[in-house]
Amino acid sequence: MEPVIFHADMDAFFVSVEELFEPSLKGKAVIVGGLPNQRGVVSAASYEARKYGVHSAMPLVTAKRLCPHAVFLPGRRDKYCEYSRKAEGIFRRFTPVVEMVSIDEAYLDFTGSERLYGAPLSVAHRLRSEVERETGLSVSIGISRTKLVSKVASDLAKPRGILWVLPSHEASLLGPLKVGKLPGVGKATEMQLRDLGVMTVADLAALGRQSLNDLFGQWGESLYCKAQGQNTAHFDFHDEPVSISNEHTFAQDTSDPEEVELTLAQLVEKAAHRLRAHRMFARTITLKLRDLHFRTVTRAASLKEPTHLDGEILDRVLQLLHRSWDCKTKIRLVGVGLSGLGYAPMQGHLFERESREKKTRLYEAADKIRGKFGFDSITSARTVK
Repeated sequence: MEPVIFHADMDAFFVSVEELFEPSLKGKAVIVGGLPNQRGVVSAASYEARKYGVHSAMPLVTAKRLCPHAVFLPGRRDKYCEYSRKAEGIFRRFTPVVEMVSIDEAYLDFTGSERLYGAPLSVAHRLRSEVERETGLSVSIGISRTKLVSKVASDLAKPRGILWVLPSHEASLLGPLKVGKLPGVGKATEMQLRDLGVMTVADLAALGRQSLNDLFGQWGESLYCKAQGQNTAHFDFHDEPVSISNEHTFAQDTSDPEEVELTLAQLVEKAAHRLRAHRMFARTITLKLRDLHFRTVTRAASLKEPTHLDGEILDRVLQLLHRSWDCKTKIRLVGVGLSGLGYAPMQGHLFERESREKKTRLYEAADKIRGKFGFDSITSARTVK
């Protein structure tokens, strides 16, 4: 029985929800994320704004420069969550196997349901119609045998399109695309591949499994599977880039040591949480500081033994902070980076190892709570002001 996997992706979701409450926004360049004179980044942009080069994660000031006539909105998270739940409810009426991977996208498994619902294409049309009728929002749908190809297909189908990739046609669809179109292939990997003369997915496939394994290790095996349009679930942990980082820009420049240290502690929690989610350890810790004059200082330290424990990472980050900052110069941005990532477990002496194992169990228990109730459902005393 061939798998039938849908990837349903709501079109310009945040902007579309805003248009429901303010119909006059339709057809205009709309940017959600904040006001143009605020620090922050774009959360979403309408298709009209994207024509000017605006995209998510872009600084708001840059978006304003590219599209000065755009309507800037701060956004309303509660409404986005409400409409996300409505869409999920519709998805679950069609199939019980629904995986919401973000607030505006989901995978739906229709394997073996053809007798009940009919051919995948007709199901997709009905699903799209029900979402539009009940929420007023449009959705694009990709269909194939794997999550990876279905996600690529939904992106190619935007906006409000449906693309069904028939079995054995996955490579034909993926081949002409740039390698950066493959889920999990970020800019760093894309640049590495470009240096090897690999521009398209077809170029990537042509390298062959052995060459990719020789060049990238286990990550090369995942790249090979992606190029073939195969499932990569058992390689997903390799999709994490070679480094993990988190940054925070203060609403107002600050020279308050308590505020800076508290923020760094929160960034460490997030970075270490991602590190453990991929069962990885970091050997190098990096601190980033940017002052009110936009001068950036980066300091790094290597550990004798790699770690994935919040406390050990934070201790090293604070050491770097105290060596690099006079507590007088106002700080605009702070960041924490983890690199030298690997999968080798920590070694050390017996008593040290026992202590670390206890801490690991503690952090893993916290990770499980966050996985169930959200990241902010539990925190350490060091991150509470």
